[in-house]
Amino acid sequence: MAMVVVEIDLPFPVSEVWDELSKLERHADWMMDAERIDFASGQTRGVGTEMKVRTRVGPFVTEDVIEVREWTEGKSIGVSHRGLVTGVGVFVLLPTDDGTRFVWWEDLEFPWYLGGPITAWFATPILKWIWKGNLKRFARTLG
Repeated sequence: MAMVVVEIDLPFPVSEVWDELSKLERHADWMMDAERIDFASGQTRGVGTEMKVRTRVGPFVTEDVIEVREWTEGKSIGVSHRGLVTGVGVFVLLPTDDGTRFVWWEDLEFPWYLGGPITAWFATPILKWIWKGNLKRFARTLG
């Protein structure tokens, strides 16, 4: 398993950060590794929303299904990953004295035929670097 945790402090109230974060259709605008997001159902918000996400990390491309499993309005979005890479992830917004702390964690599993835990070990620092950049790009969408 590859456990990746990144976070950023944002000088905006939770409500403002949530307003942008909850727009799932815009995640590809700030996620460098997400090339395209297509909704698999008519639903674009809340528990049960399914998305086909084309992801690229260097030369590696996957198209996985991401399903929203948790949606706590104004606080968190939890997902499961199905496809080549499987696992779970959560975006959490925490109020701070100066705004909002955005915490993003994912626990991903790579298939045995792609090296399983060895690939996870190599992928973890790369994903962490990419996702830290994603959070910086997300911050720019706020103002």
